[in-house]
Amino acid sequence: MIRRWLGKVLGKPSSSSEPRIFPVTQHGIRRDSIHPCALKVTRTLKEGGYAAFVVGGAVRDLLLGREPKDFDIATDASPEDVRRLFRRSRLIGRRFQIVHVYCGPDTIEVTTFRAHTPQNDEESSRVTAEDGMLLRDNVFGSQHEDAARRDFTVNALYYDPEKEEVWDYHDGVADARKKVLRMIGDPTTRYREDPVRMLRVTRFAAKLDFHIAPDTRAPISSLAPMLERIPAARLFDEMMKLLLSGHAERGLHQLRAEGLHHGILPMLDAVLDDPGRKHFLHASLHDTDERIRHGQSASPAFMLACLLWFDLQTQWQKYRDSGLSEQQAMYEAMDDTLERQREMLAFPRRLDGTIKEIWSLQPRFEQRGGSRPYRLLDHPRFRAGYDFLTLRTRGEDAPAELSDWWDRFQDASEDERTAMLLPATVSATKRRRKRPRRKPGEASTPSENA
Repeated sequence: MIRRWLGKVLGKPSSSSEPRIFPVTQHGIRRDSIHPCALKVTRTLKEGGYAAFVVGGAVRDLLLGREPKDFDIATDASPEDVRRLFRRSRLIGRRFQIVHVYCGPDTIEVTTFRAHTPQNDEESSRVTAEDGMLLRDNVFGSQHEDAARRDFTVNALYYDPEKEEVWDYHDGVADARKKVLRMIGDPTTRYREDPVRMLRVTRFAAKLDFHIAPDTRAPISSLAPMLERIPAARLFDEMMKLLLSGHAERGLHQLRAEGLHHGILPMLDAVLDDPGRKHFLHASLHDTDERIRHGQSASPAFMLACLLWFDLQTQWQKYRDSGLSEQQAMYEAMDDTLERQREMLAFPRRLDGTIKEIWSLQPRFEQRGGSRPYRLLDHPRFRAGYDFLTLRTRGEDAPAELSDWWDRFQDASEDERTAMLLPATVSATKRRRKRPRRKPGEASTPSENA
């Protein structure tokens, strides 16, 4: 009790297994800043005799004055115990079960404290490969063990809504205030356990605008090749988190700075070193970041279409030089570009259709005569294609006059649209419309066969 009291007053632990406990006067996180559903879950767990804390990113964000996206709960209750306490809940996962608790439209994720190391050899389900990569880790443990297995110190913070206390096992509060991203434990060992943590370092440093602690950064360059062992689908998920984080531009520069892009986005060097490509990438990433920061949706397919656009153009020219028509060269280039990238970053094939439509619409924007602009306006992907065209204009990959024309054409009246069409094509269209229909059996005129 004395040690606990000292921890509350001084914010200092008396042993490595005890947290520094910060009162609300030192961290400023009030109970009313916690999502009502998360408060209900922690209260119900405590009434059931269990420990319950808001954990991880929500505590970190509140400490930094940010609005959390999710509120996760950590507890010493088993998944089955949690399930019994909440009628509207569901067990998720096989090897390590978590519980989703539902409050109206909201979902709170509840996890049982996990251990970073096996409790004994006979019961352990923690398995590592020869190089130290963690293959399986699903052992329940205590709170301080749960804190030790988390990746970064700022993500290992626990908030008790009842007492309005922050429990800190690894100096995460101090690191948050200093804006330092620091790995818990030995960074080399932690990266070997799960190489994706190297990508998470990049993403969180960009998202939080933190600098990476020197000892956390040091092993990355030598261990980066371990990412080749990670399933491509998992790499895609992590890359999408980076690209759709609202800080994609900073994240990609950070990714390149750490040398982690070679096996995932090898085109990044060419894009960032070429002035023309760099302008386009900057425009596309900036636009996506702004949309996300303002609560608008952002499409993974659109982002991939931007990243791979110059690769497509290179392949497209290659097939045109081989003698294929413009259209056939485009189709071959699209398939080639997507399959080559998929070998490194396994994005779902369901995205292919949208990516190809965005790309294939670009030449059609240059056709501004006859009925073609009207048909393009009715295309289901017109808005995505037009947005892509405006990014090409801002990136100096397409003439500004082209996007200006389409900007005006969309909102123009019917008479104004007709006046905007290319004159020669308009005349030809009118002649075709006025041509009388031939009666059955009537001979065609020479001009109609010409």
